Amino acid sequence: MREKLFFRIFIAILIIFNSDSAFSQSDVSGLIKSGPADATKLVQAYLKPLFKGFGVGLNSGWNNSAHSKNLMRFDLRIGLTGAVIQPMDETFDLTKIGLSNNIRPTNSVQTLTPTFAGGNSLNAQLTIYDSANQPIESFTMPKGTGLNMIPAPQLQGSIGLSRGIELSVRAMPKVNIGTNIGSIGMYGAGLKVELLPLISGMADKVFPIDIAVAAGYTQFSFEVPLNVPVPSGSLSAAPGQVQDFSNQRIEAKFSGINTEAIISKRFSVFTPFLSLSYNTAKTDAGLKGNYPIVTGVTPLGQKIYTNYTNPVNINQTDINGFRSNIGFQLNLAFFRIYGSYSMAEYNSFNGGIGFGLGK
Repeated sequence: MREKLFFRIFIAILIIFNSDSAFSQSDVSGLIKSGPADATKLVQAYLKPLFKGFGVGLNSGWNNSAHSKNLMRFDLRIGLTGAVIQPMDETFDLTKIGLSNNIRPTNSVQTLTPTFAGGNSLNAQLTIYDSANQPIESFTMPKGTGLNMIPAPQLQGSIGLSRGIELSVRAMPKVNIGTNIGSIGMYGAGLKVELLPLISGMADKVFPIDIAVAAGYTQFSFEVPLNVPVPSGSLSAAPGQVQDFSNQRIEAKFSGINTEAIISKRFSVFTPFLSLSYNTAKTDAGLKGNYPIVTGVTPLGQKIYTNYTNPVNINQTDINGFRSNIGFQLNLAFFRIYGSYSMAEYNSFNGGIGFGLGK
């Protein structure tokens, strides 16, 4: 039952990311018209808040208490993080991202366009030029989704080991959700060490608080099939170039590392906590396969396309810094409730439920 709920959360998120108001097939087709280098810059700028927000989510929800579970005690939790997008990341200026001179705003005064998290207005148009400075074609930048909070789910199991050590695992085998959505997968592991039990077996009974350090790594991947056809009525730039465009897809991997110092205090079933963490998050994503991109026109005005293989490749660090966290854990027999709020470049909320045995 819990696993089905988790899959539904993932499916809902991916449907949002692949809806007509988000990054659709036509948007991909439009962006890659600009050629690999410029297309990569446009995708990076448009998806910046998604990359950052998802990175925040990957590093969230690891711990809600400094107390490590006792030996062989365990729980399974389902959580969801919402990373709040800053208003400044809802739009970007096309003239400030380093595009080549072969692609320019069609209207020189309309250079502001939405990111993934922006609205559905202000969509700027770009015109592509050939080496002779002749316009080849134009396309409109994709609309924003209006989603100013990026969701990211977590499914985590934890078990207590000896001497105040707790092991956590995040795992989901690669699952094919459907033809239009693609496949998803996730794995990760974390370790929490409660410090006072390491000093003395009685120390945790003398001090009124729990103190711990923790670290966790998560990787989430997804693959979405694409279908960007040969432009209607166009000619191949080279008769011998690849004509198989059936392998088009988006491949993406998001990875995050969270290191954390935690302090908490148990009051019967209620445990508030504070923590300071250092987070990094990376994106490795791209358009894979062969893509027909218009690169010129004949003297008669007929378009000419060139095949580009793997035209967009993004490998970047999205998050690298500290964040502070405040939250709680509520233990009600076998049932747990978790909640926290984090302050960083992107503030975030995290909440979840869990089921477990023992403290």
